[in-house]
Amino acid sequence: MVIPATQLKPESATPQKNTLVSVHPRSKAVLKKIWIDLDNSPHVPFFIPIVEELRDRGYQVVLTARNSYQVCDLLKSHHISCKVVGKHWGKHRALKVLGTCLRALRLMSAIALEKPDLAVSHGSRSQILCAALLRIPTLLLYDYEHTAQTGFLRPDWVMASSFVPKVRKSKGKNPEMRYPGLKEDVYVGRFRPDPLLKKHLGLTDGNLVVTVRPPATEAHYHNQESEALFGASMSRLTEQPGVRVILLPRNLKQANLLRERWRGSINERKVVIPDGVVDGLNLIWFSDLVISGGVTMNREAAALGVPVYSIFRGRIGAVDQYLAEEGRLTLIKNIEEVRTKIALVARHRPASPRQDDCLALQTIVDGITKILDASPSVIRLDSDEQRV
Repeated sequence: MVIPATQLKPESATPQKNTLVSVHPRSKAVLKKIWIDLDNSPHVPFFIPIVEELRDRGYQVVLTARNSYQVCDLLKSHHISCKVVGKHWGKHRALKVLGTCLRALRLMSAIALEKPDLAVSHGSRSQILCAALLRIPTLLLYDYEHTAQTGFLRPDWVMASSFVPKVRKSKGKNPEMRYPGLKEDVYVGRFRPDPLLKKHLGLTDGNLVVTVRPPATEAHYHNQESEALFGASMSRLTEQPGVRVILLPRNLKQANLLRERWRGSINERKVVIPDGVVDGLNLIWFSDLVISGGVTMNREAAALGVPVYSIFRGRIGAVDQYLAEEGRLTLIKNIEEVRTKIALVARHRPASPRQDDCLALQTIVDGITKILDASPSVIRLDSDEQRV
């Protein structure tokens, strides 16, 4: 999973001593506070630059996280301390609903004393439910229009990639906001390669390096066709001399299954399953191609200009359709295309990836601050609290 080169200064999610700024000669106000919930692994790299920018602008940020996939490993790698609440409840719908409700209740006890002015997530149902119960305004970001929605859980504001059709509805009449480009643009533009990764994984210049991300078997959008394409891809790759596969499981359960299934190729070092979290952008950059059953890694590779083949067979989102039409992503639809469309050739890698100011990042942060500026501010005095 992705670990951007920049590091976020750690901040504990436990209540902190308030930082006061002058707003009136006779009173002091707490800086407006944003609560961000990291519900899934891709949310960690995505929100790191957003948090940094918000803090640079003088806002307080409270972080919570769910122990799902590699979220905790990513937090640890960045030395980020925050309140971890709840876990992944598997693929069964009833358990997912139960887990969402239980996590929302646990979040209430963790967040109630923080009194945030706005709750922000990239699809955290537990946060939206918790915020509704605590009457905290919510902003939902999303970039995949086919994500399952819960009709009664509507955020106060929504913001989406400009490539996504307008399908989400907010409370009231708040218009849907847009940011340009891909979600991955928020952090990919800050990436700096580190060649030490090649040594760590035992890669040599003679290897054709293929990074493979298996399908998310516990996700609600999982499709058995993706499993068949994954198996066919691995069979082809392990048959080819000189190919080194870096296989990135999504959790420990999947890792154990893959180690058993591909034990022979792992013993021969044709397949490498890294120990612990790997710098995903760095791995993508030093790969010749990427084959992935997930959405985020496909888009990260496309953003870095690395050839990428999607074996995701759920409902294809508008962002991926756009990337396919632009020739930045190849959709693999059947087993025959595993052999006819996936080109096992060395990539001509530029000296460095593109680096630019991220308009998506600035647009997202501007949207958050506009919501905060439009809402009543909370002034906390030494002995009381009032809204102005």
